[in-house]
Amino acid sequence: MMSNLKPYPDYKPSNVEWLGDVPAHWEVRRVKQVSWIQGGFAFSADSFGKEGVPVVRMNNIRRGVLALDDVVRIPEHQCKDAFALKEGDIIYGLSGSIGATGSLGNYAVVRKDDIPAQLNQRVARFRPVMGRITEGFLVRSIQIRVFYDQVLSHTTGTAQFNVSTNDISNVALALPPVEEQRRVVCYLDLADERIRRYVRSRERLIELLEEYRQAVIHHAVTRGLDPDVRLKSSDVEWLGDVPAHWEVRRLRNVGEAIIGLTYDPQDVVDEEDGILVLRASNISNGRIVYGDNVYVRCSVPDRLITKVGDILICSRSGSRALIGKNVRIDSSSSGVTFGAFMTVFRCANNEYLRYVFNSKLFEYQSGAFMTSTINQLTLSMLYSIKIPLPPVPEQKRIIHYLEKATADVDVAIDRARREIELLGEYRTRLIADVVTGIVDVREVAAELPDEVE
Repeated sequence: MMSNLKPYPDYKPSNVEWLGDVPAHWEVRRVKQVSWIQGGFAFSADSFGKEGVPVVRMNNIRRGVLALDDVVRIPEHQCKDAFALKEGDIIYGLSGSIGATGSLGNYAVVRKDDIPAQLNQRVARFRPVMGRITEGFLVRSIQIRVFYDQVLSHTTGTAQFNVSTNDISNVALALPPVEEQRRVVCYLDLADERIRRYVRSRERLIELLEEYRQAVIHHAVTRGLDPDVRLKSSDVEWLGDVPAHWEVRRLRNVGEAIIGLTYDPQDVVDEEDGILVLRASNISNGRIVYGDNVYVRCSVPDRLITKVGDILICSRSGSRALIGKNVRIDSSSSGVTFGAFMTVFRCANNEYLRYVFNSKLFEYQSGAFMTSTINQLTLSMLYSIKIPLPPVPEQKRIIHYLEKATADVDVAIDRARREIELLGEYRTRLIADVVTGIVDVREVAAELPDEVE
């Protein structure tokens, strides 16, 4: 949608370093000139519970929407009218880490289903001034890098970054006339819906490919490769029959499970001064990633140093979905340590077991041990898991087969994920270019309906 867009015919200096030149008929205004902004109330944590009115905190803001599935509540009589959220309020995180996944600068628009709710401290809300800026244009403006960079220029703190509502109120915005704002938003809404529709199709493709991949792995590690093999009962109800010459063992009889390092906050240091601690955030799509790293300087026992072939498992988390997520350690991720919410499984069969750990066999059993109140896979639970184990020569044949059988699927999944990533980058660039006036969408937007379905 950007290929046919051109710049505006005339520009003028904005006199704001972050903005550069803006269209000649646009204005440059501070947030405080076009929107009311308010910080939340410092509710006492002692009053938080599971009953009452939701209190919106930093962790409830999820890139455009409120996530109230893990919300604290306060009794109704402790609510403050001045901090009651209303439909259409735009809320914004004032503290936390920075970057694409950080909480500082995260935003959401309050929906009808989100209220009643109260606004907590370190969360701000905007209410646009009618006739100066539309809600849609303000929402788009606070998403772009130019806005975020201005916010970051005011931050204080090191481990956790903070800004104030006063800092936010002085951020500069480039503003077209209100009617043009509406058309810009209409154009971006249409572009956004097209992008989201395509992303959903890619996500569905990934889901189907992963299901197929898991089915191939599951069959190989429970029935082997010989379709005519003689079977026997595994004496495990959910497993059924297995090849007659295979053994069924508990993991306690296969290898060693090791809980990760416990460290104090004061042990956390800069990268050059410590050792990397692998955590759940370092596992993504079956690979080790390094976007959210923690380094510590403290005594680390040798057995807590990762080795090539180790299987690193997320064994404890606030999110049930993360339990059991795992990855095999290779040469690039060996020689570091892992946190106390992680477990390493170490044995001579790990080249084979990495497939077992990524089959429904492991997923079912690890999930079966958890309850509604416990999101963890203890050593006792892990050791109790039963797996069918073929002789070593057959393990090697299965490994070779699965490497080939899953290779094309993995390539297709990676390609679809890359498409989603590129679409996200395109969307970010499109919003930024449109709301700062780098490209002119007036002619295209004039042909669009007033509301985009």
